[in-house]
Amino acid sequence: MSTPNAPQAPACYRHPHNVARIGCARCGRPICPYCMTAAAVGHQCPDCVREGRRSVRKVRTVFGGRVNDGRPLVTYTLMAVCVAVFVVQQVSPAINDAFALWPIGIFRDGQWYRMVTSAFMHYGPVHLLFNMWALYLVGPALESLLGRTRYGVLYGMSALGGAVLVYLLSPLNTATAGASGAIFGLFGATFVVGKRLNLDVRAVAVLIGINLVITFVLPAVSAQSISWQGHVGGLVAGSLIAAGYAYAKPAQQKLVHAAVPLALAALFVALCWWRTEQLVGVYLT
Repeated sequence: MSTPNAPQAPACYRHPHNVARIGCARCGRPICPYCMTAAAVGHQCPDCVREGRRSVRKVRTVFGGRVNDGRPLVTYTLMAVCVAVFVVQQVSPAINDAFALWPIGIFRDGQWYRMVTSAFMHYGPVHLLFNMWALYLVGPALESLLGRTRYGVLYGMSALGGAVLVYLLSPLNTATAGASGAIFGLFGATFVVGKRLNLDVRAVAVLIGINLVITFVLPAVSAQSISWQGHVGGLVAGSLIAAGYAYAKPAQQKLVHAAVPLALAALFVALCWWRTEQLVGVYLT
């Protein structure tokens, strides 16, 4: 038998048809079991939980990037894209001519996309395996230190740095492809970041030295062709980006980390414009 004058339990503020079992420890609003989230003291409602998460300061790396969950997703994604593109190259070889870095296609036909697409293409399984192995070795550590966004910018600008130097200095009718420019950028960045953290970077310096020797010596003693322009351009670009990341003062990190890649991109545009005007003036007039 119910008592007519007994007080009724309040309804949940989010689910009016459910009886509230407790009040939110933060705002006091009545909540039902579906809305209860355990907190340090008592339970909180969903709105207070979301507000609390927004107010928590996100943990960042020493270089200002967000701490990820430990999985090098950007590195693995880049590797997967390169492998997928290589498979497509084997199925449709015509892609090699359509998307490799061919200077004539750029200044004559305006095919600027070649500067990007060429960085995901490879000539043969050995070329692919070597670059993916190098990316697997140095990529995850850099991605963890820099954060995914900064690491992605570093990789992309290194690839573009290699492509720009190829456009400036390589023979016009030579097609170039490969992730080597970006990989050399990661090598340079690893050296710069290691120096900033006072780590022993002698092994990295030796690795860079060996690869540079191979870059310049192997074509001279064999029939293989290696784009030294792509390697050097990527190395310089990656080192400059990493220097901006590593040596920016904490109070100016966001500004410097955005300004350095933008300034380098502006330089790339200026150099490509100059080279294009030069080539058009000589070959298309």
